[in-house]
Amino acid sequence: MGLFGKLTKKLHMDDPAQVKRELRWLLDRSRMYRGGIAGVCVLGLMGTALGLGGSVASKYLIDAVTGDRLAAVVNAGVLMALMTLGSILFQAVSARYGAAVHVKTRADMQQNTYGRILRAGWEALEPFRSGDLMHRLTADVAAVSDGIISFLPNSLSALARLVGALGIMIFFDPTLALLALAGVPLTMVLSRLLLGKIRDHDKRMKEMSGNLLSFQEDSFRNLTSIKAFSVTELFTGEMSRLQQDYTQAYLSFSDFKITMSAAMSAVSMLVSGICLAWGVFRLWTGDITIGTLTLFLQLASTLRGAFSALVGLAQQAVGLMTSAGRILAVEELPGEDGEVPQGLDREETLTVRLEGVSFHYRGGESVLRPFDFEASPGEFIAITGPSGEGKTTLLRLLLGLVAPDTGRAVAVGRDTYELNAGTRRIFAYVPQGSSMFAGTVRENLCLVKPDATEAELEQALEQACALDFVRQLPDGLDHPLGAGGRGLSEGQTQRLAIARALLRKAPVLLLDEATSALDVDTERRILENLSRSGGDTACVLVTHRPASAQLCGRAYEIRDGAVTEVRHGA
Repeated sequence: MGLFGKLTKKLHMDDPAQVKRELRWLLDRSRMYRGGIAGVCVLGLMGTALGLGGSVASKYLIDAVTGDRLAAVVNAGVLMALMTLGSILFQAVSARYGAAVHVKTRADMQQNTYGRILRAGWEALEPFRSGDLMHRLTADVAAVSDGIISFLPNSLSALARLVGALGIMIFFDPTLALLALAGVPLTMVLSRLLLGKIRDHDKRMKEMSGNLLSFQEDSFRNLTSIKAFSVTELFTGEMSRLQQDYTQAYLSFSDFKITMSAAMSAVSMLVSGICLAWGVFRLWTGDITIGTLTLFLQLASTLRGAFSALVGLAQQAVGLMTSAGRILAVEELPGEDGEVPQGLDREETLTVRLEGVSFHYRGGESVLRPFDFEASPGEFIAITGPSGEGKTTLLRLLLGLVAPDTGRAVAVGRDTYELNAGTRRIFAYVPQGSSMFAGTVRENLCLVKPDATEAELEQALEQACALDFVRQLPDGLDHPLGAGGRGLSEGQTQRLAIARALLRKAPVLLLDEATSALDVDTERRILENLSRSGGDTACVLVTHRPASAQLCGRAYEIRDGAVTEVRHGA
């Protein structure tokens, strides 16, 4: 076993290969921000040098005062004042510069991670709960970005303080330097015990935080259902249980950490006491001055602080790598296949086909056995069947969210295009449930067409039977909505979602139970509007309602994994 493998084993990192990947990833990210890191390093080292210089200047000032040498007092006082002011100035500049670098790095990394999540394959994201993804995007990105910027500068500053203080000690009293280092071996042993626990604890706490966020998000999203079923106490009880688990895990590790820190502090105090005793003895024998004794005490404190900082940085490194691994897991998710095909035009008249397609989800049984499907321009097609039989899965195949196991999914126009992420521009989609975002009605509609005119917005709303109620809102199109369309009924949000899809003016319109919350008359009017004004648009409607299916020219029924075509009026 190599040196790296031995180190990871001692720190209870059971997968050296994973640790190497995390380190490589962190180094790659560090190189991206090397300019900012270098600036923070330089400012930190200059501040450290001025701090050590101030300690030496204080020695000469005290010696000059006790020796009644006025000129030396003035010179040493001026030097110490300059050193102190310089140290304060550099600390301020370093803090301001560091803050700017930190916030830019965090924003860049968060933007990159957010983009990776959005571009990841649909199935690849399925195992992740939304709260866990949020924790990775916020807490883990913050830990990594701050660590990347601060770890090297803080390490160099701590090493500079350690080496500088030790060098000055050796210059004035080599024996004192040896005494100051006496507690290092024991502190190293205690630190290793602490580091061995940190990685597992850090990983566990991050997972528990993600679970808490997911539970809270699910609760708020389904608040109406919780109240309607009178299960508020059940959910508050579950929240309490999750919090108790988190608190117990946190306090358990905190107790261990406090014990280790207390032991290291005891060692540090013992060493400091020995150093003080030696300095007092040397002062009593007349070998050193009061100024030198004061310098020794300052340097001993600096030495302890520097060593504690290095131990803390080692702890930070373990947590940093845990967060890096969690972000890396997201970044390594397979992305969606497909670029926008050359020549594909959203104004083009297209037919979509599934030819000999079958599909099953990862680790699951077959959802759809081999079948054919076609939707031509101007057609109105229904997809029917019991819940859970694969109706939504068929739409996902068309949208390129999932790829077929066999056969091929294509759009046929001037050319033939494989359906994937790059061909989604030819579809307009209305999913099940609310798909409204926090913002105004106008902002939600213009999401698919930012330059839409007032006339285009009103036309889409009228087709979706939504224009009348939008006009009655206090601010009309500029009326603000809460997340998920809060403030409107479910039927109203469905009509807005249909209007948004119509505004896109895509060759293919997909409606996934898009009228389930509407009354029969409103649903019929909307479907008739779509049928009359569809033109060359192919409309695919997933529905449970036989009356809705009857309005369509053709239907496909899905039952027990088999897709069967049904022609109405034949």
